[in-house]
Amino acid sequence: MAKTKINFSLAPEIVGNASSGILLGEFNNWDASKGVKLKKAKDGSLTTAITLETGKVYEYRYLLDDGRWVNDGNADAYNFVSDFQIDNCVIEVPAPVKKAPAKKVAAKTSAKKVAVVKGDDLTKIEGVGKKIAELLVADGIDTFEKLGKATQKTLKGILEAAGPRYNIHEPKTWPKQAKLAAAGKMDELKKLQDSLKGGK
Repeated sequence: MAKTKINFSLAPEIVGNASSGILLGEFNNWDASKGVKLKKAKDGSLTTAITLETGKVYEYRYLLDDGRWVNDGNADAYNFVSDFQIDNCVIEVPAPVKKAPAKKVAAKTSAKKVAVVKGDDLTKIEGVGKKIAELLVADGIDTFEKLGKATQKTLKGILEAAGPRYNIHEPKTWPKQAKLAAAGKMDELKKLQDSLKGGK
């Protein structure tokens, strides 16, 4: 099986006062003795990199030296584990894509530069991972302002259409979080997120 190197990073605001930690997940059978040690970066984040099989999906979390179990904001999705009342991070390791041979073009044409308007980073919303953010953007919700105006019916419809892995998520607080982010009220947003679990 093909393997690829995956980088994991835990933001400083999640790390808090912790000085170290380990990465645990299905790739090491959640065995603390096999936990992957995290290194502290200059910016206060904790990082590591491991090699995983391509084309597979893994659940994982971080165990910090202050006793906290935490998630990062970079997960492709989050899976709620009802037995423990927690959310696990989910990462999908893409299978390698074979590149088709490039076709020769007889005449070169000058490409016009198109101005790309970049939307907001929706993964700043607690409960929204990279994959869910992509689903929202694909549905035209690419800014905090648009997410703040989205109805629960619209958001649940997007998640349900994406399949069972996503429709387990509860988007109830996403618009409220997005409105705070759109207004630049990051302190209020952080206080709200500290009281949430996976956006709930």
